[in-house]
Amino acid sequence: MKRNNTIISLSAAMGIALAAPACSAQNGYGYGQGMGYGQGMGRGGMRHNPEEVLTKFKYQELSKEEAENLIHMRGEEKLARDVYITLYETWSLRPFSNISSSEQRHMDAIKALLKKYNIEDPYVDDTVGVFADPQFTNLYNDLVAKGRNSLVDALTVGATIEDLDIFDLEQSLTQTDNDDIKYVFQNLTRGSRNHLRAFTRLLRRNGADYEPRYIDVNSYQNIINSPRERCNR
Repeated sequence: MKRNNTIISLSAAMGIALAAPACSAQNGYGYGQGMGYGQGMGRGGMRHNPEEVLTKFKYQELSKEEAENLIHMRGEEKLARDVYITLYETWSLRPFSNISSSEQRHMDAIKALLKKYNIEDPYVDDTVGVFADPQFTNLYNDLVAKGRNSLVDALTVGATIEDLDIFDLEQSLTQTDNDDIKYVFQNLTRGSRNHLRAFTRLLRRNGADYEPRYIDVNSYQNIINSPRERCNR
């Protein structure tokens, strides 16, 4: 699947889905728990300096596809971070703040890979809502607008972003043989699964359910019915 098609389909899916109602944390994924939402790269592992962690892996030649996937995921993780920062300002719901911090670590991990492989980072402007890819800019505006409609809409936006993130990361993992990229993407995928669990639980507390739009239903059910994951050290 081409990346542009994925971005466009997310925008279309959100327009349909939101028009109608629809690593273990203490006490699960509670509103007031600081831990459990922001654990995307785990304790140890990428929670420390990602550049230092990546020195454990040998340098491997990078394909054009691998480079493109790294750049795309750098933007997609920034999209998640920026949307959550903005929705936290709207709803003052701690999970948005905590998960945005996790997304920052995801961004930093991919940035370390770009640096290791001498790929120019297009995301030098860290301003919230500013993206090198204009499609991400448009998507950010659409998702924020939807997320401001209601709390359920905001949580659905979060679940949809994580759904897409898991889908794209899993696709990217099939397109790389580089051990360091696999390590980072596998950790990011675990983090996104944890985030999806969190948003799903919060939706249920607010009387709503989430229907996956990218990963298949069986995969989604397996994720939300399994415990929170710890990431590689």
